[in-house]
Order: sequence, then structure tokens, then C-alpha cells
Amino acid sequence: MGPFDVPLEDERTQLEAFIEEYRTALETTLDGLTEEQARRRLVPSATTPLGLLKHVTWMQRVWFEECVGGTPRKELGLVPDPEESFRLSDDDTIASVTAAYREACATARTTVKELPLATVVTGHRTGPRTLHWVYLQVLRELAHHCGHADILREQLLAG
Repeated sequence: MGPFDVPLEDERTQLEAFIEEYRTALETTLDGLTEEQARRRLVPSATTPLGLLKHVTWMQRVWFEECVGGTPRKELGLVPDPEESFRLSDDDTIASVTAAYREACATARTTVKELPLATVVTGHRTGPRTLHWVYLQVLRELAHHCGHADILREQLLAG
């Protein structure tokens, strides 16, 4: 079911449908790329197709496991800031980063399953916010980075 097939009065289902659509779209930007292409830097920053997926994995863990779940990122084994989350290690592969991404998505779904959108969560270092706010933030970031990944993919496949 896509986001346009959801009843208008069911806001949570709409938000989750859009989030899932972008989660899938971002993952599929790696389809058919070689390991070298997925790691290739086409811009001055550390942004690469694989690095984007690694960053979005980190981002979702921050918002759902730290902010909603209440476990500090240090305990989660996460790098402290977003810029570091794009950096690839020699051990990172399309398969390993995709597996971590899928695990982060599954954990996020489980973490919020029983919580109403109006739930106030307090695990983020900048202060409390509602789960509704977290959903909007995650949707914004997924859409933003999906656009980046689409452009990088287009450049890689055109060259």
C-alpha cells in the first residue's frame, strides 16, 4: 500500500507509508551498482551512495533508538555526529551496510509500534519532542537524502 492509498483520516498510517516509501527508495538507489561505484565520491563532501545509506542508518538509530528509546548514542555504539556517519570503513560493503540499514528500520518499527503520535519522548540531547515530530524529521531526512542518492546514481550510471 502506497502513501496515496491510505485513508485521509489516518495520519499515522499516512506518515508511516511515506517513511516506508522513502526507506525503500533510498535502499534501491544502490541496485546494480558495483562496490566501487557505491563508494565513489562525486562531490567534495564524504557523500557517496553507500555513505548515504550508512548515514540514514545512523540517523534512524539516533531518532528511534536514542530519542524515542532513550539509549544514548555512545551506548548504541554510534558515532557522535552526523558528518562522521557518512564515512565508510574498509569493511563496509553494499551487503553489510544494507543489512545494518534493514536492521535499523526493523528496530525503528518495533520501537514505535505501541506509541501514540502524541507521545513525548525525551531521549534526544536537545530536549523533549513528540513522536509525531520525530516522524516528520525522519521523513524530511529520508526525502532529502533520497534526492541526493538519486542524483549520485544518475551521475554514476551516465558515466
